[in-house]
Amino acid sequence: MTTAQLLLGVLFSSIGLGYFLYGKKQKALVPWICGLVLMIFPYFIESTGLLTTIGILLSIAPYFIRL
Repeated sequence: MTTAQLLLGVLFSSIGLGYFLYGKKQKALVPWICGLVLMIFPYFIESTGLLTTIGILLSIAPYFIRL
């Protein structure tokens, strides 16, 4: 695990925590699920590019997907 992966993991996990708490409080399913996945997925991804791509896509998903 490189320093970049560690910092990206912390960044996306903190964004995920915000989405998770927001989704839980507002009872909104999409931010809640995206937050949960954002907090967990950095543990399983080895590639920095893939980590960045998935993190960015999951971070902007609640903006475009409104249920």
